[in-house]
Amino acid sequence: MMDKSSINTYFHSLFDIKKEIVENITETFNSFELKANEVLLNRGEISTKTFFLEKGYVRSFILNEDNEEITTNIYAAPCFVNDFLSFFRQQPAKETYQTITACSFWETGLENVQHNFHNIPEFREFSRLLFVLNYYSIHDRLIEMASQKASTRYFNLMKKHPDIFKFVPLKIIASYLGIKDSSLSRIRRQPNKI
Repeated sequence: MMDKSSINTYFHSLFDIKKEIVENITETFNSFELKANEVLLNRGEISTKTFFLEKGYVRSFILNEDNEEITTNIYAAPCFVNDFLSFFRQQPAKETYQTITACSFWETGLENVQHNFHNIPEFREFSRLLFVLNYYSIHDRLIEMASQKASTRYFNLMKKHPDIFKFVPLKIIASYLGIKDSSLSRIRRQPNKI
């Protein structure tokens, strides 16, 4: 049996749930690995699997009108990574999901998720909680982008996720913060005011 302790621990960290139920939920999950800069899900593709990121960093990005890559999110393990709308509604993904570092994943298909959803009440509760947390995270980011200066966003990110700066290229972090690389370099030279 493969070691699913990290994914099982993640379920327990969000929700008070029995060990046997978690093992039942994760029974259909299979592991795989990707190297850095490999695509997990392409824009325009329909997501047929959901992914749990056990180790590493992943980003989602879009192309703007000038054909530049704009990072929309950075995912740090452990967490679920997916275009949930594409997965649950079986419609084309609007973003590309790509590894930043070498990554370890667990994956399972839509049928397994639907089966768990209809047959395991605790999984329904976990899924609801996961959606609320994802919504909160996206909403929070929207407010930050609209209300904070780039330097404030940078120092907040540094405070919340200092490890990101060890593993994620500054170009991707700058794009995620909605600024140019040169602006990020300038901000990084400022004393930390937070």
